[in-house]
Amino acid sequence: MTELLNSSFSQFCLNSIKIKSFRATEARTLTPRPFKCSLTEDKQRAIVKNGKDSLDICRVANGMWQTSGGWGRIERDSAVDAMLQYADAGLNTFDLADIYGPAEDLYGIFINRVRRERPPELLETVRGLTKWVPPPVKMTRSFVVQNIDVSRKRMDVASLDMLQFHWWDYSNSGYLDALKHLTDLKEEGKIKTIALTNFDTERLRIILENGIPVVSNQVQHSLVDMRPQQKMAELCQLTGVKLITYGTVMGGLLSEKFLDTNLSIPFAAPPLNTPSLQKYKRMVDAWGGWSLFQELLRTLKTVASKHEVSIPTVAVKYILDQPTVAGSMVGVRLGLSEHIKDVNAVFSLVLDEEDISSILQVTNKGKDLQKVIGDCGDEYRRA
Repeated sequence: MTELLNSSFSQFCLNSIKIKSFRATEARTLTPRPFKCSLTEDKQRAIVKNGKDSLDICRVANGMWQTSGGWGRIERDSAVDAMLQYADAGLNTFDLADIYGPAEDLYGIFINRVRRERPPELLETVRGLTKWVPPPVKMTRSFVVQNIDVSRKRMDVASLDMLQFHWWDYSNSGYLDALKHLTDLKEEGKIKTIALTNFDTERLRIILENGIPVVSNQVQHSLVDMRPQQKMAELCQLTGVKLITYGTVMGGLLSEKFLDTNLSIPFAAPPLNTPSLQKYKRMVDAWGGWSLFQELLRTLKTVASKHEVSIPTVAVKYILDQPTVAGSMVGVRLGLSEHIKDVNAVFSLVLDEEDISSILQVTNKGKDLQKVIGDCGDEYRRA
């Protein structure tokens, strides 16, 4: 026991030194927390936590950006039926936002059907992770309360499982006021956990120094965009904040559908006809271009064939295996298509050293997007 205590104290001191060196001129009051991405026995769920705040989530979350328009018409009843199918298959964490069209309303209908039609055991595992994306105006308590109450009403829950906060303009420090009000609402029971989305490392550090109990930061992260494994992962490892990632299959670009295609030739590739495909094609261009991306897809196909899974399954598993990543998002086109089999295969897939080495041989040829774009979320704040 003495040896264990001495070891823990030594690690605490080491972490304290690292935090001071992380930003020697700015880091002041962060308290290091032991980092461990806690998993349940079935390896499908992870726990994000900060102090007494804790939430277990499925490690692959159903992203509902696709309900906001641009991916095809969503029919309400079919969408909710599809949400039930995902939940029944164990994929029972849903990521949504106040700005994702009807996403919060669909969740409200869905959760009521779970209450009526499913056993209590399933209801206890379902999670709704929503976002609040306000304009950068003055963040008064009444304004914050009003907006959070709207989400609670739409989702038909007394307490939001997770509120992920986004802020557009760092020159406006109102994000700290908003987060302090959100912390008060958490203490009042209206929110269970507070998280961030698209915050950079510097602002995450400032938020933690101000005592905001953040459990996670949702950031873009894929085999093409490895920015979160630089400055962000370092701070997360020191403080215990986890990453929840989106864009992990790049809107479907990381799939067999785009293997051996040539976008420069008309009709030689599927159309880039959704907002997500268009967004992540720009990331491919910034990273290294379509030719290098094809080399990556061919390599992923070799790995996928070896393990009898799909390219998206390999892409998701690779990111889930990265330090500090608790969960990854896969977008769902509810009622239009489903990927339950591919996602569930993620949980049993084990990438070996040969797989990882072959993938790195390609990804290392790409540009460092941290240098090209900036830190996590910077793409949303550039003129």
